[in-house]
Amino acid sequence: MPLSLTVPNLACSACVETVTKAIQAVDATAQVAADPKTKAVTVATEASEADIKQAIAAAGYTVA
Repeated sequence: MPLSLTVPNLACSACVETVTKAIQAVDATAQVAADPKTKAVTVATEASEADIKQAIAAAGYTVA
C-alpha cells in the first residue's frame, strides 16, 4: 500500500534517515523515499497509514 505524505519539517538527509528508521521500526520491509527539498515522503508498506504517521510523529516530525 503506497502512501504519499508531506513532512514539513523534513530538512536534511539526517532527517530523512531518522524518518526512514522510524518507519522501518513499524514495518521492516517498508520501502521509503523521502526528499527534503519537496518535503515529500513516499512509503510502500503493509502497515496502516495511522501506524506510519504515528511512527513519524514519535520521531519528532509533523505529518501535514
